[in-house]
Amino acid sequence: MSSNAKKLEREARLLGQVSRENLPFHIAIVMDGNGRWARKRGLPRIAGHRAGMNALKEIVASSHELGIKILTCYAFSTENWKRPRWEVDFLMRLPEEYLRKELPSLVEKNIIIRAMGDLERLPERTYRAVNNALESTRDNSGMILNFAINYGGRSEIVKAVKNIVQKALAGELVPEDISGDVLENHLHTEGLPDPDLLIRPSGELRISNFLLWQMAYTELWFTTILWPDFNKEQFLRAILDYQNRDRRFGGIHSGDDETGDQRQSF
Repeated sequence: MSSNAKKLEREARLLGQVSRENLPFHIAIVMDGNGRWARKRGLPRIAGHRAGMNALKEIVASSHELGIKILTCYAFSTENWKRPRWEVDFLMRLPEEYLRKELPSLVEKNIIIRAMGDLERLPERTYRAVNNALESTRDNSGMILNFAINYGGRSEIVKAVKNIVQKALAGELVPEDISGDVLENHLHTEGLPDPDLLIRPSGELRISNFLLWQMAYTELWFTTILWPDFNKEQFLRAILDYQNRDRRFGGIHSGDDETGDQRQSF
């Protein structure tokens, strides 16, 4: 049996184990490890980023096939501007290349493109490509594919607080009205539920300034596999692991010893 046939067989077996009644509604992914993937193969870093784009294509297709409602992908952070100019320039061209190739298929699949972050700082060509995708899919009603581009969780919260303060100074809000819901309505993810599952490839055990407010109760899944090698099989394994977890959101399960559980919380 060929390696590809074996891969398809593993995917089919895992797919048969996935419960369609307990899928994560919103999955977030940190697409990390492109540079290390290229270095291991003696290739330039841009080869890793291009391979990562192929991985994205497979995971988007898998999410659509499964019926995932929201997929949020960390494409470019506010800290990534510190990278060499040539690499930043290449990374800024990737959204344009990806959308040029994939937008017709995304439209056909009824997928909605969203983007969050400080988009106005993007180069003009990148901004036009992203904005065109937003407009082209605005009337779709299927899965939301949400890209975090020039995004940082801390700056997102700071910007939200500034907007709330401005409204308070203008008399549109009083301090007593400010709540978690009010803050959430000023975040880039306004109108979206918090992620149920975060997937972080590459072996790093951190969330890297990604959705800091929104991931208060998100289930975290880490793997040492680098993003360009991340595929449908790994995606299904992450979902299966999620489905075997007991999400309590700070409460207790009906079968737990309430007294014992309370003692452990101190």
